[in-house]
Amino acid sequence: MAKCVLAYSGGVDTSVILSWLVEQGHEVHAVYVDLGQPCEDRETILAKARQIGAKTAQIIDAREELCRDFAFPVLQWQARYEDLYLMGTSIARPLISKVCLQVARQHGCDLFVHGATGKGNDQCRFQLAAEALQPGIRVLAPWRLAEFRERFPGRKEMIAYCEQRGIPVKATASKPYSSDENCLHISYEAGRLEDLTVNGVELIEFGMTVPPQKAPDQSEKVTIAFESGIPVSVNGEKLSPYGIVNCLNRIGGRHGIGLVDMVENRFVGMKSRGVYEAPGMTLLYFAHRQVEQITLDRDVMHLRDRLAPEVAELVYYGFWYSAKMDAFLAMIREIQKPVTGEITLVLYKGNMIVDRRSSPNSLYDEGIATMEGGGDYNQSDAEGFLRIQGLPLRVQARIRPRSF
Repeated sequence: MAKCVLAYSGGVDTSVILSWLVEQGHEVHAVYVDLGQPCEDRETILAKARQIGAKTAQIIDAREELCRDFAFPVLQWQARYEDLYLMGTSIARPLISKVCLQVARQHGCDLFVHGATGKGNDQCRFQLAAEALQPGIRVLAPWRLAEFRERFPGRKEMIAYCEQRGIPVKATASKPYSSDENCLHISYEAGRLEDLTVNGVELIEFGMTVPPQKAPDQSEKVTIAFESGIPVSVNGEKLSPYGIVNCLNRIGGRHGIGLVDMVENRFVGMKSRGVYEAPGMTLLYFAHRQVEQITLDRDVMHLRDRLAPEVAELVYYGFWYSAKMDAFLAMIREIQKPVTGEITLVLYKGNMIVDRRSSPNSLYDEGIATMEGGGDYNQSDAEGFLRIQGLPLRVQARIRPRSF
């Protein structure tokens, strides 16, 4: 049987898949990509992989790369899928694929295995990344095999299998949630969340965030600085990309920032319900936008905003390694050059309130914008401006009068 590399998370799906691969006679090299998962014991996960039967099990630290090369360019685009989802899982999958393929090359593996189901988006992200990076490698998704689904029709059977084999997992029959975590967010799906009448925020025991109702009664200020659209410091302290996200997760998390409960349109065509917590990235998106408001040209910002949903779709669908995405990433680097400045926010029970903002590249001119007398703006100029803007409307009105 083939040597294979398995993208291993230590959860229910990949633990069962690892055991199943060993049963099939495969030599399995398990790779846990460290993306700053806040609630996971890495050494325990590696020990579990070896216990199940992995030939090798290793941790690859990709925390800084995830934030620097993947999350922050998406942040610069202000890209949200369907206006709400910050795509913490979507952003991470192409990086996980890249790392696993590098390990596959080291061990001479000709098979890349992942635990994504045939219903979800992750199968697309893993597969499309592999197609782009290493076209010759075979990709195996056991959930898409009839014989695997016959043995494990659903998560209930997988959890029972783990109990029988003594494989420790967080999911239980009463809480069978499918969860994905990294430093950008934690996602929750399945179980009672499939019932749209259930309050997801009340149901989930969150790992990074408290519900706003349980946040402190005292507000807190946080100052975030950006250089060319990239966050560089928190409260005056220079931090690495991962350090910034991790710091803001703690600050935002204790104030109930960044909880989302949404029904989204998956790439495969179905609607699914997910609950997400992303305190640090939510703060960064909001703060970044405030600095942009005083540093970006109007037409450039509007152009970026029109294209941002398209960028979000590329990320969500799994086309990170594509010519179109390369072009978008090059474009945003140019757009973001003037986005340097500092923003102070007040956090209170899930709310983010602007306290102050400043930038050496600010386009805001108080002398022009003032509502007081004088200033540098001649209001009489507006007469000719509006007569010219109204010219096509007056011509059309003569030819095609409107009833009113």
